[in-house]
Amino acid sequence: MKPVRTLNEQARAIMRGNDQGGYTMPTHGLYPYQWNWDSAFAAFGFATFDVERAWVELETLMSGQWENGMVPHIIFHEASDGYFPGPDEWGAFQNPPTSGISQPPVAATFARAIFERAPEAGQPRMAALFPKLLAWHRWFFEHRNENGMIVVNHPWESGRDNAPDWDEAMGNVDISNVGTYTRNDTSHVDPHMRPSALDYDRFMAIVYAGRTCGWDEAEMAASGPFRVADPGMSFILLRANKDLLAMAQALGEDTAEITGWIAAQEKGVARLWNPEIGGYDAFNIRTGNFGGSMSSTSFLCWYAGLENSEALVEFGRIAEAVTYGFPSHDPASPRFEAYRYWRGPSWGIVNTLIGIGLQEMGHKAQAEKLRQDTAALIEKSGFAEYFNPCDGSPAGGDKFTWTAAIWLAWASPTLTSKGS
Repeated sequence: MKPVRTLNEQARAIMRGNDQGGYTMPTHGLYPYQWNWDSAFAAFGFATFDVERAWVELETLMSGQWENGMVPHIIFHEASDGYFPGPDEWGAFQNPPTSGISQPPVAATFARAIFERAPEAGQPRMAALFPKLLAWHRWFFEHRNENGMIVVNHPWESGRDNAPDWDEAMGNVDISNVGTYTRNDTSHVDPHMRPSALDYDRFMAIVYAGRTCGWDEAEMAASGPFRVADPGMSFILLRANKDLLAMAQALGEDTAEITGWIAAQEKGVARLWNPEIGGYDAFNIRTGNFGGSMSSTSFLCWYAGLENSEALVEFGRIAEAVTYGFPSHDPASPRFEAYRYWRGPSWGIVNTLIGIGLQEMGHKAQAEKLRQDTAALIEKSGFAEYFNPCDGSPAGGDKFTWTAAIWLAWASPTLTSKGS
């Protein structure tokens, strides 16, 4: 294992190496553009050593915002042949080109964190960013709200592409008209660490359905092939709305709309509790069925400011079942796969959000254990995209921005804010 100070330096070097000027790519080769929640995590990391650069990251992310308020999950700032699906497949007709879906809105939470590092200097930056964040959150309530539950129209929108949460809904996606295409991800990463070929056919079928209707929100809500209430998206937006409320109060903005969103969501997320698994679960709007999946995002309730003693018991059971971090799917499930993307591996970003929530809600021992486990992963295997939670092996892309960012902002035993 490398000394902590060396890892701090390596993390900053990775972030600078992936820096494209106004935005940070997740890693070279595999992900050559700007991704939504990756970029927000990058800002969180930059704030530990370059607050100005942190603000620029969020401002560049918002440059891709659509007129309806949606902030897309990919912004294609420059042409590249290294990623599929590209702008042509999405057919979103934006400038700069973008995808047609969004991603978990962690940006408001990290904007608040950045602001609180240097409030006086950050006041004008936050004031300029606030109306854009407000419009994005409003878009969620206008187009992704189902009785206070927040839904996704594509698994990619959740950030957890092939999670078992979506298995039923994905099984109902018609792939008969997908045709042939060439994936690029498996040329960069071992295929057994990535979504399957069948998963990708279904992903592309949903993309083509969105493109066919011109990404019309009403049509996708009424008849799109995939619409699932996501505990991860719901908890992350609830937390983000609480941080947006704090920003509104600091700026002297009206808070009534945001307060209403928070109240609606606090009722809505209760509908995602699945008593059969004893946890928060995805809910298929099309069929009325739960996904039957205990995922890492089932434990973001504390991050959203909601206590749940039953969830705490299940958290302890799952944490004890692995050696490193927290798995993205319950190891007791027959669908658990330790290496395959969101079907088992430990992700530093989700560990961070869970850990922040545990700490804030007073579960300090669990929070510190999760931080130490995540730090041990990085000390053992470097700044990988994700990790095998059983043996700590690296998986996915290497020299990954968001893993470097959460090391600097949360996992490192000696944070840069303390001079390391």
